[in-house]
Amino acid sequence: MEYVDETAAKIMVAVRPGDSIRRIAQKIDGSYSWVYDWIERLEDAGFIRRDDGVYIENYAVRDRYYDLVAAISRSIPPLIDDGYVIPHFSGMPFAYTKIDGSYVWTHGGYQIARGHDDYPIFIQVADQDVEQWTAFFDEFGIPSRIEERPDATDYDATVSYVLFPTSGGITREWVDGNPVIPLDEAIEHMLEYRVNYEPALEMIADEYDRDIDASHEDPRLNA
Repeated sequence: MEYVDETAAKIMVAVRPGDSIRRIAQKIDGSYSWVYDWIERLEDAGFIRRDDGVYIENYAVRDRYYDLVAAISRSIPPLIDDGYVIPHFSGMPFAYTKIDGSYVWTHGGYQIARGHDDYPIFIQVADQDVEQWTAFFDEFGIPSRIEERPDATDYDATVSYVLFPTSGGITREWVDGNPVIPLDEAIEHMLEYRVNYEPALEMIADEYDRDIDASHEDPRLNA
């Protein structure tokens, strides 16, 4: 029973072959030292191994952890912070996009059009994985839709997912442990809806030294 632990479960379900301990800690939103300690314990138990990265050694145990986490998610809707951890359990590539492209690139500094009782998360997925993503979220009891925001009145959960399929392959960068669309792509989206993203554009321009004429002043006031 000593291994029936939230951190242990998240590590076993989220790890992908060759992940560093730091990457795993970022994926599951855990402290490096605590994840490091659990990695050592799980390795001693023979569940994982370290060999220039972390690898699953016992997939039967990993699958039981997965079943446990999914069952808990179906019984207790995940919190918003958990919403950014759960996609890592799928084993499929994805990248945060649209509103979440801005959210991730600003390190959570800019939020728009979401609330504590209605929080859709926007992810880019591969065309061929769409049915698997839908089945995955169903297994976790979380609403998902393709390219449209789920109607919050149709369900009780706070977190939902909006899937944006792409046929051209997923190009992503990692920011704070989160896979996200490239910065240029995120900026393009923000510029397309500039009125909504002006503060985020200013943050992006300052941090990443991008030549973006942005300020907090609403451009509609000078129209």
